[in-house]
Amino acid sequence: MRHFAFTAFVLCGLGVLVGQSTIPPRFVGTIAAINVDTAEFTVKPDNGTLLTVKLTGDTVAEHVDPGAKDLKSAQPMKVSDIAVGDRVLVVMMPDSSEIRRIVDMSAIDITKRNEADRADWIKRGVGGVVAAKAGNEITLRTRALTGEVRTTVTVTDKTKYRRYAPDSVKFADAKASKLDEISVGDQVRARGQKSEDGSKVSADDVVFGTFVTKAGSITAVNMETHEIQVKELGTNKPLVVKLTADSQLKRMPNFPGAGPGGAAPAPGGAQPVRVPSPGPGGAGAAVGGPPRPAGAGPDLTQMIERMPAAKLDDMKPGESIVLSSTKGAKADEFTAITLLGNADMIIRMATMMAAGGGRVPGAGAGAGPSLSGLAMEIPAITP
Repeated sequence: MRHFAFTAFVLCGLGVLVGQSTIPPRFVGTIAAINVDTAEFTVKPDNGTLLTVKLTGDTVAEHVDPGAKDLKSAQPMKVSDIAVGDRVLVVMMPDSSEIRRIVDMSAIDITKRNEADRADWIKRGVGGVVAAKAGNEITLRTRALTGEVRTTVTVTDKTKYRRYAPDSVKFADAKASKLDEISVGDQVRARGQKSEDGSKVSADDVVFGTFVTKAGSITAVNMETHEIQVKELGTNKPLVVKLTADSQLKRMPNFPGAGPGGAAPAPGGAQPVRVPSPGPGGAGAAVGGPPRPAGAGPDLTQMIERMPAAKLDDMKPGESIVLSSTKGAKADEFTAITLLGNADMIIRMATMMAAGGGRVPGAGAGAGPSLSGLAMEIPAITP
């Protein structure tokens, strides 16, 4: 009996210690829930599980704007103005679940900042695949409907570089890097001062990564796990495509008027495909984008980016897809950065653009179209 009592006392004491150690003295996270009745916040730390912490009459609440580098600009705020989704720095009382100080960054302000930043990348940015690199110049190539377009990116000592990590899909998660790590074949987005015709840019920021492009037909869609089973084009190998909240889903429209009378013939007896009109307001118009060199036609990357967002339940078995992804740990699993549904047209266009009659170089009979062109068309770096 005495042994049981001692054991219970020790376990109870350990339980208190474990309970105290689960809340670090300070942490950064996102407000997941607010209980007004108990004056408690449930916070999801960036690295950890949900924590419930309590406000007191002595809790100091402050606000900072998105992008703040330190807390010198923090201003007093009402605790009642803190909302679910806000980013917070929480400082705890010693050995307690009570909050000493909470510094809030509004989710609404973060969204506005991100939208403004995304608009700036579109306005002052260029993108493409690295065709050449020499000294302080990077030559990018993109595909227009009538051929290849080249853009020159000039970097300086003040240019900042970031690189996508394997299995990463978030633009914001790209890691600090340097010019030496950029290679021919990488996809790049650069932002800075553009020339009047948009063919040159002096870069303030460069984000890049090594991506893979896959195409195939959907065999199954799992809404619960947010996964798509795909039969790869050309090889018929099964692939698993994972979708996250940061994956960008698009769906090619069914362009009207495809067929005889202006339609581009597809190789190998495939159905003809009409090239979208490059004129103002046409399906291929790069609205708001930089000027294109004369005769180049619209940039297909911009055309894809401006398509309306799709949903997972828009994707149906039998439909063709093309996706961009970083190279992950498994050869048959990919986390989608951009997934394009109803992709027959762009696959046919890549086939027509590919050398050697649209076959993968060195491939035998039955091989699918070359994806070398598609690697330039499917945007992987999406701010």
